[in-house]
Amino acid sequence: MKQDLTENDDKIFVEDSSFGKHVISHPKQERIGRKNKEIAFRNRGRVPGASQSQESSDMMQITGTADNFDHSPKHGFEPHLENLNTPGKPNKSDTKTRISDISVPRGSARNLRGWGRGGSIYNYQSEDILKRMRKLSTGRVDFFSKKSFGELGCSEFMIESLRGLRYSRPSHIQAMAFPFVIEGNSCIIADQSGSGKTLAYLAPIIQRLRQEELQELSKTSSQSPRVVIIVPTAELASQVLHNCRAISKSGVPFKSMVVTGGFRQRTQLENLKQGVDVLIATPGRFMFLIKEGFLQLINLRSAVLDEVDILFNDEDFEVALKSLMDSSPVTAQYLFVTATLPRDIYNKLVEIFPDCEVIMGPGMHRISPGLEEVLVDCSGQDEIEKTPETAFLHKKSALLQLVEESPVSKTIIFCNKIETCRKVENALKRLDRKGTRVQVLPFHAAVEQESRLANFKEFTRNQTDKVSQFLVCTDRASRGIDFTGVDHVVLFDFPRDPSEYVRRVGRTARGASGKGKAFVFVVGKQVSLARNIMSRNQKGHPLHDLPCT
Repeated sequence: MKQDLTENDDKIFVEDSSFGKHVISHPKQERIGRKNKEIAFRNRGRVPGASQSQESSDMMQITGTADNFDHSPKHGFEPHLENLNTPGKPNKSDTKTRISDISVPRGSARNLRGWGRGGSIYNYQSEDILKRMRKLSTGRVDFFSKKSFGELGCSEFMIESLRGLRYSRPSHIQAMAFPFVIEGNSCIIADQSGSGKTLAYLAPIIQRLRQEELQELSKTSSQSPRVVIIVPTAELASQVLHNCRAISKSGVPFKSMVVTGGFRQRTQLENLKQGVDVLIATPGRFMFLIKEGFLQLINLRSAVLDEVDILFNDEDFEVALKSLMDSSPVTAQYLFVTATLPRDIYNKLVEIFPDCEVIMGPGMHRISPGLEEVLVDCSGQDEIEKTPETAFLHKKSALLQLVEESPVSKTIIFCNKIETCRKVENALKRLDRKGTRVQVLPFHAAVEQESRLANFKEFTRNQTDKVSQFLVCTDRASRGIDFTGVDHVVLFDFPRDPSEYVRRVGRTARGASGKGKAFVFVVGKQVSLARNIMSRNQKGHPLHDLPCT
């Protein structure tokens, strides 16, 4: 799973296979006792490697980044925009895919200054490209299940709590997961970004805790939480805590807290000693609490590993998983939650937990139906010399035109490297040096955690239309964080694998009626790959093979 991010930017993997229906399926293999499998895993000390035979047979490797160019003396820049038409609904003017060519001559450096005076080293003299974008639709499936919360087994107090939070009907993944989670079964819960996975595991878990309290079967204990939720980032931990507190305040009282790095350790330990029901932690801080004896798991009922595919990339995670299993009762429930489930991650999970339920939502490895994808070819004219520097200038030019001519309240810009993030931040700040119209919020590892959280909160709070906010980030922002009201997502750098593509564009058009646009900047060989991805999205095909279908 781990890749050298600086040396392997040009490797992009896309799986291509046939796809079946969305089902709840059980792994078809011999059921081995969970306890025996856990003991075997502990003895090995690491997660076994996944089988690659099938994966290698149907995987196609395609390369293409800013470094993949023909190096010949060339000049000029022609970005291309491409949108696929809605299936079954041809455009009035043409039934084929439209590709718009825009010629861009070089402009004066004086046009770089000012929000409304060009903001780019190029002046776009052609017709406004943003007015000619057409929506890419995948055939919208109703976000909500036909079942009610009561039919799923929700108690009256939980139904009232959810009603207070304005949840009247469950989403598909919530309806599919609730019966299994409430029964205490270990599960893999997988569905697209924005489908409601957090509530899919929180609601039944909290209901179980409350029912056990009312029946005097368990209660809050010092340093011994009944639920542990491990997440990859402090920002996601803060978001899960917010959801927990919302449920608690709406009529189902329980204690929850976050333990992550970057905050006062003494305060966290004092709160833990006072007793907590739900503990939310990152892998590193979880391991510290276990090693130092500050955390006991003798009363653990459920362990949730949110964004588990991302967690497996964390060097501390496999050790943390082993410690979690070593310290927990054999009867503990394990829930693995993810928006993408590559086959190797699936194989690791079912190797350790062969009898867990596999719950796949209908949007698995698919983009949101309310999302518009816009392909922006920044390769430039044939006469231009192709270098990473010219590729960046072309993409910057396209970004600044988008900012000027299609201003929105909230935009997330994804880059592959922190160095690129810094360049993009500077370019945006030069558009509005006084900061009255543009607010740039860095969100990556080069920013201190306290500042990152402050930028995160600033971006998520309600904002006026007078200021355009730009969250400039690496893939940290794509890891399960629920950004509400995001208008645009810009993939300034093309993602390194299809999982990250799904995660990045999934930061907009979220929820039941979410809508948004994703602008995908590509150069060189990335153009054909991006076109292939958008074609698959149009047809409703997932970008990954589904391991259980």
